[in-house]
Amino acid sequence: MTAIEERVAFLEGRVNEQSQRIDGIREAVASLERRMDAGFEAIDRRFEAIDRRFEAIDRRFETIDRRFEAIDRRFEAIEQRFVSLDAKLDTRFLWLVGIQATTLVAIVAALVSR
Repeated sequence: MTAIEERVAFLEGRVNEQSQRIDGIREAVASLERRMDAGFEAIDRRFEAIDRRFEAIDRRFETIDRRFEAIDRRFEAIEQRFVSLDAKLDTRFLWLVGIQATTLVAIVAALVSR
């Protein structure tokens, strides 16, 4: 009977070893899950920080866009002023040429009449 008791004791020891190994594996897996969760949380925080940076950059670009729109409106106003100035100069040039032509005709008529 001692042989059976020894064999049963041996098997109990082996089962106990296997049980301890399985418990160790469970603890290792649980530890790995905790580390992975912590790593994913850190990555999530980094992505949130990056998202906040991109939002700040978007706000800066919106501000820059508004500034460029204001500059465009100023240039359009300046362009309108140049267009009106060009029209005035055209009108004044026509008057100047007309006066010079009239003066030339008057001088030629005065010279011809003598």
